[in-house]
Amino acid sequence: MTYLPVFLVAGLAEAPMSTAAMGLQCDLPGSVLLRHDIDAEHHTLTRTIADLTGVLEREVIDLEHLCVSCAIREDIVPTLERLADLGRWEAVVTHLPIAADPTQVCRVVEPDHGRSEGFRIAGVVVGFEGESLRADLVGDDLLVERGTATSSADRRGVAEVASGLIEYADVVAVFGDPDGVDLGLVDALARPGALVLTDWPGLHARDLLHGIHDHEASEAWVDEVRREVVPAPRTPGVWTLDLTSDRPLHPGRLRAQIAALALGGHRSRGCFHLPSRPGAVCGWTGAGDALSIGTVGEWGGEQPITRIVVHGIVDVVPGATEGAIAERKQAIQRAFESALLTDDELRAVTQVLPADGFEAWLGPIDSAA
Repeated sequence: MTYLPVFLVAGLAEAPMSTAAMGLQCDLPGSVLLRHDIDAEHHTLTRTIADLTGVLEREVIDLEHLCVSCAIREDIVPTLERLADLGRWEAVVTHLPIAADPTQVCRVVEPDHGRSEGFRIAGVVVGFEGESLRADLVGDDLLVERGTATSSADRRGVAEVASGLIEYADVVAVFGDPDGVDLGLVDALARPGALVLTDWPGLHARDLLHGIHDHEASEAWVDEVRREVVPAPRTPGVWTLDLTSDRPLHPGRLRAQIAALALGGHRSRGCFHLPSRPGAVCGWTGAGDALSIGTVGEWGGEQPITRIVVHGIVDVVPGATEGAIAERKQAIQRAFESALLTDDELRAVTQVLPADGFEAWLGPIDSAA
């Protein structure tokens, strides 16, 4: 059976997303465009289908009583199946709503080994403006402050969303004139093997039709529990710090050090474990001046690990760059080490504590753990 290749285009702003989608359409002249736009104020999702002949379909969907994420996912997949059934096009370019997460679609399709009825995810492409890249990656704006939230309840930070999009993507296209350090941070965040492009140099149709999406590699790269080596950054002014230990973190000292670990204009991501919750995998994702933590699974028979990988940037100043990087990394390293359980504390851990101060983020402690 032949499966119709589908390319998902995501991002934080209309212009770079549309430019990336147009670039894909030029590289795939036999493609059709499927576009979804959210109007958060009026609670609607608009679906548009168009090809070189013009607009073929436009429908407005009421979101008043629907979860936005569910509505996007549940409309895109059936529509893609319908387009595949028609057999009129060589590929589909899917322009997602601004700030929408492409994993919502990829993870629905993946149980069928990356394929659904008649189509497959062939690539995830994200587009960014070079001029706003630093603010997107390490700033403290919220989506709602930029008018790009997907709903009135969407309180996500721009940096959190931007980092997540880059980490999952197969192609990151940056348009305009990005600063070299900012582009280096994109390169450090991106999955090894992903393409980081400036503007749109054009991709070969034969490669696109074959597919550039590696679902397993993308999922492994964004997994909270990572055990593989993280490549060193390749750009002066970009730094990476790998905080790893087999020890749990002390709940009280972790709360005291959260600001030092998570805030300050860098990206931090990984997992940790607490002596009060020995079976729980606690996920950590920080960007800009925001941090999200939560229970993301159980360790089961897997060896628990505390690992938080931090990426950041400093402006390149002759004779001062390395010193500035060393100072930033040392401060974060000290905060991390001070939060780890000591030898005496490890020996004293014999039972689950009744409370640890993380109930608001991780839920109540399971006394049976």
